[in-house]
Amino acid sequence: MTQIARSAHVDTFTRENLPPRETWPEFLFTLPDLTYPPVLNCAAELLDRHVEAGYGDRRCIVTDSETWTYNDLFAKSNQIARALVDEMGLVPGNRVLLRGPNNPWLAASWFGVVKAGGVAVATMPLLRRRELETMVEIAGVTMAICDHRFVEDLDAAAPDGFQIFTYGGPDQNDLTNAASIKGSTFKTVATAADDVCMLAFTSGTTGKPKATMHFHRDVLAIADTFSRHVLQPTPHDLFAASPPLAFTFGLGQSVVFPLRAGAAVYLLEQPSPQHLLEAVERHGITVLATAPTAYRAMVPNLGAARLTSLRACVSAGETLPKATWDAVHDACGIRIIDGIGSTEMLHIFISAAGDAIRPGSTGRAVPGYVAEVQDPDGRPLPDGELGRLAVKGPTGCRYLRGDRQATYVQDGWNVTGDVYVRDSDGYFRYLARADDMIVSSGYNIAGPEVEEALLRHPAVAEAAVVGAPDEERGMIVKAVVVLRPGAELGPEPAKTLQDFVKSQIAPYKYPRAIEFADGLPRTATGKLQRFRLREGS
Repeated sequence: MTQIARSAHVDTFTRENLPPRETWPEFLFTLPDLTYPPVLNCAAELLDRHVEAGYGDRRCIVTDSETWTYNDLFAKSNQIARALVDEMGLVPGNRVLLRGPNNPWLAASWFGVVKAGGVAVATMPLLRRRELETMVEIAGVTMAICDHRFVEDLDAAAPDGFQIFTYGGPDQNDLTNAASIKGSTFKTVATAADDVCMLAFTSGTTGKPKATMHFHRDVLAIADTFSRHVLQPTPHDLFAASPPLAFTFGLGQSVVFPLRAGAAVYLLEQPSPQHLLEAVERHGITVLATAPTAYRAMVPNLGAARLTSLRACVSAGETLPKATWDAVHDACGIRIIDGIGSTEMLHIFISAAGDAIRPGSTGRAVPGYVAEVQDPDGRPLPDGELGRLAVKGPTGCRYLRGDRQATYVQDGWNVTGDVYVRDSDGYFRYLARADDMIVSSGYNIAGPEVEEALLRHPAVAEAAVVGAPDEERGMIVKAVVVLRPGAELGPEPAKTLQDFVKSQIAPYKYPRAIEFADGLPRTATGKLQRFRLREGS
């Protein structure tokens, strides 16, 4: 299964930029469900298979205004694939950037790209020009599909020759129009199971994002492990999730898991906690996934809400505090399924459900994965001792071009950067992040990226960013800023800088707390001492 099969990619960029084989983690395929044929297109397995089996009339995607069946998604994704090939000249292996909120056309575009043998590069609509420029450069992207409401920053970021298909707008060349005149059949490209089908970006801790590379078989593996053995979905389920499809957490919960089971998904463009609760009542959602901060925000309304349809609630993106778990359970009796995953691993690899849940603990290794707590030298530690979390399974880290591969993969293990302790029953309890990543309301935010944005302001001489504890969000971004002599920022200097950062990078990354100082703590060699800033927070 770890052998590289003959690729179907004409554009060989991703195959050529896989990290060296000796730097890959050890992959485990210990479950019968994880045996895949050498020729495999995950879009065909997730979508085409149901239509070919005669289940095309089942509902597939639900919104507040429309419902698509499997036949509908099948036809539209085929039309999109044909439009990409005919109008943009897409060949297997081309990377296609996807930009938009969670809606049916974004999902159909993901399937259209993958059906055509392309590599989907999903991005959040909140990202700004500079962030998009970086992703386009790293991934070698030459074409994009974008919701017409979010095209301005992408237009500004696009290099010469870059092609953009907008959808949902009045333009005569809109993808919805271009696709509508195409036939509803398309021969899905017979990709190799280990052809790359998606690039997912992770912020990392250096400020420059890393692209993780995932094969067609990886996409199915997360459904055949966590979803099949923990969530145990059926065709009668209706999923809903708040994370955007650009997050692998969101892609799994809103695309991969429901379709693998022949179930349906409810897509919501602005999934606030209140909107999610209303959707549960209105549509009868059975499986809900969101971040701990959203569950905390729901607590005051849970007692009055009609949640009888809900059978599973998943929490990921940041650690789930026991107090939040208890508050939700006390309010409505729901037992939240906690889980830890990563962009590098594609989805959740430690979790527990039902009576196996122990509040305050993340859970046990998901079937198909093994995990242990190690010392800094990679030796397993006894139960009860804290150390670094290391994981193996059917998915694992492959950074594009091998960037920082040796940091994440060590001796065949995926070393996640989390500090954990395991008990004698095999339950893992989260303690902290081992690096400088700030996890706020489920979003990973790299401090150096925020620092760079602050330093673009002409009044800022120095800036340092750390995470500060916050009861509501888990952590917030805190900045310590040194201004240039004589600089003036008006009557509200902190707000001026916050608004500036929002204009430079995605707004959720802005520093919610700003302190002004005469200087930053540094070593004799000039290195910034972030630990001293944390002590002050």
